[in-house]
Amino acid sequence: VQLQASGGGSVQAGGDLRLSCTGSGLTLSEYAMGWFRQAPGKEREFVAAMSRDGVTKYYADSVKGRFTISGGDAENTVVLQMNSLQAEDTAVYYCAASNALLPYSVLSRYDYWGQGTLVTVSS
Repeated sequence: VQLQASGGGSVQAGGDLRLSCTGSGLTLSEYAMGWFRQAPGKEREFVAAMSRDGVTKYYADSVKGRFTISGGDAENTVVLQMNSLQAEDTAVYYCAASNALLPYSVLSRYDYWGQGTLVTVSS
């Protein structure tokens, strides 16, 4: 079982990035999915999450209106579209899968984690 996050990179403030999370050994549509991030010297924090059916979505206040979580066009992927990026969004971003019905922002409710992809936003 593996989650692979990709799509990170360097962008100027105001720019956009699209992160992808691909599953192997598990079918992502059978899990609630989440994105988290960890900035240098800080704890891992919640960014966005989506229920198994993709209907219920919730976001951290800091990204609401700028980030969107959704199923990807490619098979067995989940995407985090990040628009209007700010320097404060700089972090390693992780995708995670949960067996819980509604894991919300609780890290301990997520069962599988990807390795992370670095996003750097310069001001």
